[in-house]
Amino acid sequence: MSIIWTIIIGFIAGVIAKFIMPGDNEPSGFILTTILGIVGAFVATYLGQSLGWYRPGEGAGLVGAVVGAIIVLFVYGFVAGRSRRAI
Repeated sequence: MSIIWTIIIGFIAGVIAKFIMPGDNEPSGFILTTILGIVGAFVATYLGQSLGWYRPGEGAGLVGAVVGAIIVLFVYGFVAGRSRRAI
């Protein structure tokens, strides 16, 4: 059940992260925003468990997932910006 909860929170976090950090290099569309948020939620869960903020099996909350999604969005924009300049 925790994975399903992480996916639901991740979707909401992806939408919030897109509102906080809009830009040209970021992915757009419903599916990519959902994937962005889910990956951000998993990143936040992993980092939180590694740093001791969350217990094993405990997922990140909404704020942690939004921060994780913003981190993923920043990295994506950096990598996508670099590859577009090379072309």
